[in-house]
Amino acid sequence: MSKITFIGAGSTVFAKNVLGDCMFVPALAGFEFALFDIDEQRLKDSENMLNNLKNNYNSNITIKSYSDRKEALREAKYVINAIQVGGYKPSTVIDFEIPKKYGLQQTIADTTGIGGIFRALRTIPVMLDFAKDIEEVCPDALFLNYTNPMAALTGAMLRYTNVKTIGLCHSVQICTEHLFRDLEMDHEGIEERIAGINHMAWLLEVKRDGKDLYPEIKRRAKEKQKTKHDDMVRYELMDKFGYYITESSEHNAEYHPYFIKKNYPELIEKFNIPLDEYPRRCVSQIERWESMREEMVNNSQLTHTRSHEYGSRIIEAMETNVPFKFGGNLLNTGRLISNLPENAVVEVPCVVDRNGIMPTYIGNLPEQLAALNRTNINTQLLTIEAAITGKREHVYQAAMLDPHTSAELSMDDIIAMCDELIEAHGEMLPQFVNNKVEV
Repeated sequence: MSKITFIGAGSTVFAKNVLGDCMFVPALAGFEFALFDIDEQRLKDSENMLNNLKNNYNSNITIKSYSDRKEALREAKYVINAIQVGGYKPSTVIDFEIPKKYGLQQTIADTTGIGGIFRALRTIPVMLDFAKDIEEVCPDALFLNYTNPMAALTGAMLRYTNVKTIGLCHSVQICTEHLFRDLEMDHEGIEERIAGINHMAWLLEVKRDGKDLYPEIKRRAKEKQKTKHDDMVRYELMDKFGYYITESSEHNAEYHPYFIKKNYPELIEKFNIPLDEYPRRCVSQIERWESMREEMVNNSQLTHTRSHEYGSRIIEAMETNVPFKFGGNLLNTGRLISNLPENAVVEVPCVVDRNGIMPTYIGNLPEQLAALNRTNINTQLLTIEAAITGKREHVYQAAMLDPHTSAELSMDDIIAMCDELIEAHGEMLPQFVNNKVEV
């Protein structure tokens, strides 16, 4: 029996999206969906939810929960990763509250910035442990990583393990659809070209019947910027740098040094920036979970519509040999994007079939876009270096190279903040706790 293993299966809503999607793939009939999570109750919830879907759709798959991760992985053909190390409490709270003491405000803190750095430092060692198991019990498996920070985690897996890894996000496939909807433009029949890095990929071309649609997009965007809306940061970046970016304004507000600045507090209001947005979402999701749990876990009539997530379609393409095109995150081997570093993880169009995943050569990005990408790549590469070596100086350097952090804080404050974060996370960062650098 072939197997898809889902690590972090206690993420019940996401498990419904990805594994629910897989139930609509005829080629996966007879597969086992193996579920693993360290939270036994959430694992059981997801198992019940998926069994409800299976029964309602007469799906010919087997659903099984495991308490032993290695056994969950044994002989898996595909591994889906959706973990969060440290959770909302204590880790997310720490990632937001300690930087605030130093005057550093954040919105999401899961990709780059000081929050993204520490999320990566907590998560990379755990994923390297996964890799050891995968190399032992399912060495040919494809590892589909959905966990953030995408670039740093995927880069660590690809550079320091033998696990075949692809990083998957959904910001690429919804980028132009949302843009056109917000600008009241017709999205049907457009041709697009998107590439860059995760959460900072660029809509390089957008056409219909060979006609460039960017002039009309920019005209409407300038008009929309006259009143407050939810995408003001991205429209401002497009105005100043010439291209629209894939990930949301609340994310991009903290990827750049231009928007969250204690000396310019009026920018928060001007660009409608939701500080502390991710903690608010976490609290809201926790509060809503019990009612959602009843609707999902104990609902024998549960239904599902195939989502926009790439996972099931990649697996389907590999099983059927029918090609599928998607935006994937993988190493910039051979300089897929010529003016970005080769050891960086880039997000480029890919095609997958039974032969595996084949990325598209992009060439040079417009230089201003590559420059913006490189500012985030610098921090990503130093974060990986810190996680692999356990050296605190690389944590400091990753933070000092981060655009937002370095624009707000002195080097001494950045070092003090990193030390305090390491101390607060404690056992989540064992490689750093007893490895303090004298500065």
